[in-house]
Amino acid sequence: MVTIRLARGGANKKPFYRIVVADRRRAAQGKPIESVGFFNPRAAANEERLRLDMERVQYWLKQGAQPSERVADLLKRAGNA
Repeated sequence: MVTIRLARGGANKKPFYRIVVADRRRAAQGKPIESVGFFNPRAAANEERLRLDMERVQYWLKQGAQPSERVADLLKRAGNA
């Protein structure tokens, strides 16, 4: 099964997440199929917090990919913005 999930990056206590499309059976830090955006929870007021390529996200959702709970929440936020 294909999932859309977060892959953690960044330094200690400074998380930065890539939003990736990956095979569910692979490790969370393994090689993803495609990167479709990023999420920076510690972004300053003038920095970009969330970026998504909605065309690619919609494509993968139509192909049957399942978003994780956190990614589903981020997709809702991106849809409202």
